[in-house]
Amino acid sequence: MGSLDISKHELTVLVTGFGPFKEQYPVNPAWEITASLPDHLPAERVKDAAARQAPADLPAVRIVKHGPIRVNYEVVRDLVTTLWDNPERKVDYVIHVGMTGPQHVYSVERRGHRDGYDKLDVDGQLLGDEQRREREGDKWIWNDVPDELLTDLDVDRIYKRWVERSPKNLRLRISEDPGHYLCDFIYFSSLAHLYKQQRPRKVVFFHVPLHPDRESIDRGRELVLQLIRSIVEVEAGK
Repeated sequence: MGSLDISKHELTVLVTGFGPFKEQYPVNPAWEITASLPDHLPAERVKDAAARQAPADLPAVRIVKHGPIRVNYEVVRDLVTTLWDNPERKVDYVIHVGMTGPQHVYSVERRGHRDGYDKLDVDGQLLGDEQRREREGDKWIWNDVPDELLTDLDVDRIYKRWVERSPKNLRLRISEDPGHYLCDFIYFSSLAHLYKQQRPRKVVFFHVPLHPDRESIDRGRELVLQLIRSIVEVEAGK
């Protein structure tokens, strides 16, 4: 993507969300949250303590939404390249959003995994990369890619700022294991795509609880907006 003077350019953050997950979860809060995001990051409320500590002259931030993404390995694998390499759209950062369990915990994931995908997707298919790797050898899509990749974003600093901006009664955490399913898979797919192209891995995964009620969606939307703001501020301060 090259260097970018963020004081003079609008930044673009692409946010993705998964669609329905089998019959148990016909409404996926990941997509409901993503779809509810505004097209631009709202102006900061000056009265907030965190706002008074934010770097001055932050750029405008455009938010692009993509989804709902089918919970299918091959769909995700084919999609990721188009998210990053669309010649008609500049993308500075990507946030993939997915749902986890019923506990009211919100997690920013630090790393993704190449291997260990042994669960069926919504279409009853396994990833099958072990067999594909044996068959294709050095032509396998992730040949010579490490079995774990970390985001290049400063997760610790972003998390600290994000917590400062978020309601104090919420359980927010950094996670080291996205789960070896489609959430992990889309995250690693993005990380690996950028790794192979020797591009900065400016991507993160955000896990939200499985609850699709209006209050949960509104809370999730606000947390995504504050996560975007935290990413931009930390990157601006480098």
